[in-house]
Parts: sequence; structure tokens; C-alpha cells
Amino acid sequence: MLSRVKSATIYGIDGIIIEVEVDLSRGLPSFDIVGLPDTAVRESRERVRAAILNSGYEFPIQRITINLAPGDIKKIGSHFDLAIAIGILDASGQLPAGVGNYLYVGELSLTGSLRGIKGVLPMALEARKQGLQGIILPEENYQEALYVEGLEVVPVRRLQDLISFYSGGKLDLSRENEVFSNKKREENYALDFADVKGQEEAKRAMKIAAAGKHNLIMIGPPGAGKTMLARRLRTILPPLTEEEALELSRIYSIMGLLPPGQALLKERPFRAPHHSISTSGLIGGGRIPEPGEISLAHHGTLFLDELPEFQRNVLEMLRQPMEEGIVNIVRASMSVTFPADFMLIAAMNPCPCGYYGDDRHECTCTGPQINKYRAKVSGPLLDRIDIHIEVPALTIDELTGKARSGESSADMRKEVVAAQEIQLDRYKNEKFNYNSDLSGKALEKYCPVDDNGLFLLKNAIERLGLSARAYDRILKLARTIADLDKSEMIKSDHIAEAIQYRSFDRRMVI
Repeated sequence: MLSRVKSATIYGIDGIIIEVEVDLSRGLPSFDIVGLPDTAVRESRERVRAAILNSGYEFPIQRITINLAPGDIKKIGSHFDLAIAIGILDASGQLPAGVGNYLYVGELSLTGSLRGIKGVLPMALEARKQGLQGIILPEENYQEALYVEGLEVVPVRRLQDLISFYSGGKLDLSRENEVFSNKKREENYALDFADVKGQEEAKRAMKIAAAGKHNLIMIGPPGAGKTMLARRLRTILPPLTEEEALELSRIYSIMGLLPPGQALLKERPFRAPHHSISTSGLIGGGRIPEPGEISLAHHGTLFLDELPEFQRNVLEMLRQPMEEGIVNIVRASMSVTFPADFMLIAAMNPCPCGYYGDDRHECTCTGPQINKYRAKVSGPLLDRIDIHIEVPALTIDELTGKARSGESSADMRKEVVAAQEIQLDRYKNEKFNYNSDLSGKALEKYCPVDDNGLFLLKNAIERLGLSARAYDRILKLARTIADLDKSEMIKSDHIAEAIQYRSFDRRMVI
């Protein structure tokens, strides 16, 4: 007897439909799985055998061959258990109405109950794309699959529940998941920029970075507020669009990081890995490639504190993703592309002791020590960071609270959202949405500069020796500053402010 059951696997962040072919034939009892299964799939033999017997069914004493097609794709994970078990029961005539046009995913325990799995969202999306009637999955993953409209979602607690379903019984298929809405809303964050004392210039730079999705680095002594500023950046970012939420949620789904009972993420991510992180941890990788921190920060913020403490080879791996918004992981058996369109926020001290340039503390570092410390961050990497901002030590008035309080996150967010709406409208016929994505002819088309601004820009390039990339980034940054100013023409004061953010690293040379 032969049975065919649909299941799925994950390739990158996409689901791929896998046909599980089950053949029962005469011969010595055996249980073989072919079709490039990994260890977790091969081990399903014992889980499936015990689950079928402990659920009250008969396990056929025959030659059992399981083929996972297509055979040239690596099959990863324990979620094939349910499909294999259903295929065996169907091939042995123990299912009353066949397997139907459903996708089966779920890990079986030895008692026949189902455990939650990773990657249900991309699997469900692919099932709908392929025209399947529905998806049968563990109850734990029910809410995650409900986002996919037009697909019947059947939650199952144990293998025996399927008998009721196949016999015409109704399971709870109500759609209680909250419908995604990208309407403007006021997020209630525990953090607020109004809590940061002083640092008005840094707050201004944060607002510009958020408005145009620009990368930013802060340089200043310990205790100046660099980390406080970075952790509050998410409070001024606009809400995720439905398209962004779906793409981000697919990444978190395959990593098993979606909050319980939630189909889509609602907030932009903020990732702050420790400086001891490996290349695979930051960029992604492994024997079976998985997303790294830069992909988990997709459509959000990646904060690298104490930037020079990261391994240099790890930092250099950021260069391609920062330019292209994707990362390619190549292994001998497969090549995977993960999205990585993040905003980099970095922080570092001006020297090893941290107090170079601080009037209240004496720096104990020598010139060579300072240069060696700063050399850990390469010039090409710094060149890809649009905004370089100094975060000085707080004054006495700022520390004691006598200085005026700055803008709140709510006020800053209104300006950021308004600037981004200008960009979304301007680039509605383009393949990009934000000023940071401008390049080539689009720079000339969308960045008109008045005569005074052009004269200032030419002088800055000549005197500061800026690269072609720096020139492009100054224009992008000036475009964002002009958008915050609600000006279609880029003026000289916009250019001057953009140059100020690009020239700070030159002043740091010893």
C-alpha cells in the first residue's frame, strides 16, 4: 500500500512543500527514511512507532519505506513526525477517509501528543500559495497560523484527535487572533527621551537617523548616556507596516521566537548582542544556516555597544549587509539568503581608558594606545555609518537637573513619522522607501541642492578628502534633514549639518 502526505520544510525564511511517500510492502520488518533526512528526521522512527502504539492504533509489521520528496533538498527538524505517522496509518487502512488536501506538521511525543514546532508561519504561507485546503498542526502553533487567511487551520492536541476530525467531527476552528493593523497609535514605552539629561545634539542626531534609517555611531566617555540614547531610539520609530511585520515574523517564526499566541510581531526589534559574539551569531550561519542578530534586527535596530571590543573580523562582516540589506550564507550543501535591513547604532569610548577629551578626568592613554584602540574599527566600516556624533560628559547643571528637559519621545516620533511619510510618498514608484536607500541616478533625481549648498559641499569634499561613498551619504543625510524641515530643496544649512556628522571622525585622529 502507498500513501502520499504533504508536509513542509524551511529553506532560508521560506517554506517548501515536501511530499511524504509511505510504502508498506512484504518482507522482513524494517523502517527506512530516505530523501536527505537529518538526524532529527531519522530519529522520528522511534517517536512515530511509540506514538502510534500508545494512541491505540496498530503499527504494521511490514517493510516500511518513507521517501521525502524532492530528494535533493535537505530535510531538517522533527516536525515531519505527524505526516509520517498519518502516512503509515493511511497506508495500513486505519484512516476512514484518507489524508485529504492538508499540510501536516508537528512533533510527536511517545504518548501521541503533539509538541509545538518552529517555522509554522512560512509553512502556512506556502500551503496557501500551493492551493492546499488547510494545515493540521499542534495546538501550540494555532494562533501563529491564523494570520494566513484562506487556509483552514486545524489545531491538534494528540494523534487521536484526528480520528474525530476525519470522522466529520468539528474541532475549534474559531479565528480569535487579532487582525494586524498599521494604524497610527501611541506606543506606551517605559523609556522616553525626556528622561535623558542634556545631550540635545545627540538627540537631534537620533531623530535624523530614525527619520531616514541612517546608521549612527556615538563616541564619548563612560557615563555620558550613549546606551540610554540608543535604547530609546525604538520609542521614536514608526510602527511596522503589515508587509514589514510579516517578513520580520517569518524570521522569528523559524527561530521559535514569536511570542506565544501571537501571529505577527507588532514592534520593531532592538537587538544588542554582547561584544563576545561570534561571526555566526552576528551574521548567521552554522552547519544548517540560521539567521543571526543582524537578521533578527531586520526593520529595527542593531545596537553594538563598546564597538572596538568586538572582534575585527566579526565587524568587517557587517559591510555587505549594511550596503545591500541582505546576507548570503554559503555552505557546501546549500546557499541561503536572509534579509538584514537594519539600522546600526554603535557606541564607543574615545580611548581605552575612556576619558580622552574629558575636562574632569585625566586620560592615562598614550597616543599609540589610542590609535591602536580606534584602529580596531576599520575606515571602510566607519565610511558606511552616516552619522558620527560626539556625546560629551554631562555638565554639573545637567547632572543636578537644573538644565531644561528636552523633547519627549512622543514629540520626536511625530516629526519622524511625518518625515517618513514624505519619503514613502516621494518613492512610491521606486523599489525603495527611505533616503538611506538612495543611490546612483536616484540621488541626482531626488536630491536637488541649491547653489549655496552645492558650493559648500564641493569645498567640504576638497578640504576633508571625503570618499565618493561619503559624498553620497552626505546627500542622503541632507535629504533627510530637509524632509524634517519640510523642504523639497536641499539648502546650505542642511548640507552644513550633514557634513558636521560626517567629519567628526577626522577630529578624533591623534
